[in-house]
Amino acid sequence: MTLRLATFNVALARHAPGALTAELIAGSPQLDALARIIRHIRPDVLVLNEFDYDPLALELFRSHYLAAGSDGLDLPYSYTAPVNTGVPSGYDLDGDGRADGPGDALGFGTFPGQYGMALLARHPIDGPSVRSFTRLPWAALPGASLPQGPQGRHWYPAIMADRLPLSSKSHWDVPIYVGSQWLHCLIAHPTPPTFDGTERRNYHRNRDEIRFWQRYLDDDSALVDDRGHPGGLGDDRLVAVMGDLNADPLAGSGCHAAIEELRRHRRLQDPVPRSPGARQWQQRSPQPPHPDAGSLTSWLGGFGLRLDYVLPDRRLPIHGCGVFWPHPDSRRASWIGTPSRYAASDHRLVWVDTAV
Repeated sequence: MTLRLATFNVALARHAPGALTAELIAGSPQLDALARIIRHIRPDVLVLNEFDYDPLALELFRSHYLAAGSDGLDLPYSYTAPVNTGVPSGYDLDGDGRADGPGDALGFGTFPGQYGMALLARHPIDGPSVRSFTRLPWAALPGASLPQGPQGRHWYPAIMADRLPLSSKSHWDVPIYVGSQWLHCLIAHPTPPTFDGTERRNYHRNRDEIRFWQRYLDDDSALVDDRGHPGGLGDDRLVAVMGDLNADPLAGSGCHAAIEELRRHRRLQDPVPRSPGARQWQQRSPQPPHPDAGSLTSWLGGFGLRLDYVLPDRRLPIHGCGVFWPHPDSRRASWIGTPSRYAASDHRLVWVDTAV
């Protein structure tokens, strides 16, 4: 059975709770562009990043935008859950002298659930067996790299040093029943490794959010999920790591070693999806060229980076892969917009075809 796995940062984080639902009801050009892209690629499993947590919003997007029309895409199974973004910590985490800003939340956000995550699938999801790691303390990750403040002290307040969760959103293990076996979709959206100071708190958190999957794939007993169950995932399970990992192995501000080690993990493979259009976009930018322009998945402030990944199990055969980034002369180029203004998202949909 051929299975198309896809991840897409859809840039649907809005300014207030309920704003995304209201936009989905009213309609918008961005929503139409996103739906065109997804219906064109037709994934069987689709991870959505930067989709505000709201089950009603997810159902509206699924039924009114993806399943609608003559080319409608039916993804009847879904999963979403609360995340750490916008959840107040009660402490000054960003060092600005206040304890009530978006940088003081457990994950950056102005309200709980902003920049959330979701999963849509053609195949059944085992909801009761989903594992989430919103509560795992950052300090509990073996080899955690907690940021240091002046004189080598912890950057975070002492009371939060052992409490702050590792996940800026969450880490999910979502089993999907495909054919006659289960595929565990390992989903996350680590914080960007920028927007911090000399302590580099976001850099360190991004690094360790990526490293979490390495430990999980090695079945590390130090990892305890939100239900109190320890351990990762044994080698007998099929897996696919999916999501916007906010790290480029060759460029950008993230920890290149962390994402490179994940890409080369003994249980995973990286087919390096490519597109026909990214190189042309990069040629229009005054910024230094990326070492591998064809693999770019995002266009942020004039920079092209590879941030979005589908890393299937090494045992699964790869039948094809790609990044939806049309050539500028293509009739579908209007779906993504221009280098100065995006139509759908500042990220591109990434897909991989495999056989399960």
